[in-house]
Amino acid sequence: MLTAVVVGAAGYVGGEVLRLLLGHPNVTVRAALSRTFAGHRVDGVHPNLRGATNLIFAPSDDIPASDVLFLATEHGRSAELLSRSPHIAQSAAIVIDLSADFRLTDEALHQGYYPKAQRPLEWATTFVPGWPERHREALRTANRISVPGCMAMAGMLALHPLAAADILEPDVIVDAKTGSSGSGATALEQNLHAERSGAMRVFAPHGHRHEAEMAQSTGLRVHMTATGVEAVRGVQVLCHARSREPIEARTLYRIYREAYGNEPFVRVVAQRQGRYRLPEPKILLGSNYCDVGFALDPEGHRLTLIAALDNLMKGGAGNGIQCLNVRMGWSERLGLEFQGLHP
Repeated sequence: MLTAVVVGAAGYVGGEVLRLLLGHPNVTVRAALSRTFAGHRVDGVHPNLRGATNLIFAPSDDIPASDVLFLATEHGRSAELLSRSPHIAQSAAIVIDLSADFRLTDEALHQGYYPKAQRPLEWATTFVPGWPERHREALRTANRISVPGCMAMAGMLALHPLAAADILEPDVIVDAKTGSSGSGATALEQNLHAERSGAMRVFAPHGHRHEAEMAQSTGLRVHMTATGVEAVRGVQVLCHARSREPIEARTLYRIYREAYGNEPFVRVVAQRQGRYRLPEPKILLGSNYCDVGFALDPEGHRLTLIAALDNLMKGGAGNGIQCLNVRMGWSERLGLEFQGLHP
């Protein structure tokens, strides 16, 4: 039985990691760490875990040895921990970072998007991207894994097959919408219910940090906007692109099917009719699926590529567990069997 420790376990992503690990047949949670709630019961912060655990939050600087260490911290905290206490990385055979601290390999790019996250330079390229659909072979032996951001994950899954086939013009506009849980468990004034309810707030009209991840992984010039909507969970991205040559819908469908036909958690959803004919976050909540689809203009040049996922699952904790399953040689579906809800 694998032992796991979760740092930042009181947050939304950390709580989701705990929920998944507590139901995982091959993992036992050794410790859940929190700076704010040390000494408090885990199920007092995550009431959905009542009856599932008697764990008490431990101080976040007191990290016991384990087989796998999940870092579900705010941006900059993972790098801070590893810089201040390098032995932390040796406390576990496998480190899975769910923050943004090691997502970007180029140091200048990282400093441009995350100027406050000072990371050990020698570690900048040691983390394997936690993207099973593209980096599965590297993940099989990886001991340091960096899970992509939620909107970035959706955008990369939508864009990558066509970028790899060199079908797209280099400039792409990504319009992302996200629920309030994407802002984390510590609500700032703009995320209070009275301010957020009923709103569709453009909080990043340009230059959102996730565009750097998409550009790094696809080779495209990505220009991203992000809007907060009234949902609690869920991400939907619309990638507006142009094809180099006219293309038919059946060709797009074939490319996506070839890329994702055997993937356990990516589904191609591009139907001509029906209430859920294109990817919709609502039916994915609580699941580790990402649905991808597309729409095409009559001339075959203007493409709208669409992806949807649960930001706390395939956009965070669930993807981290999938990476662990790959690393350990287990079924990728282990502990991730939930299909989502409808209605």
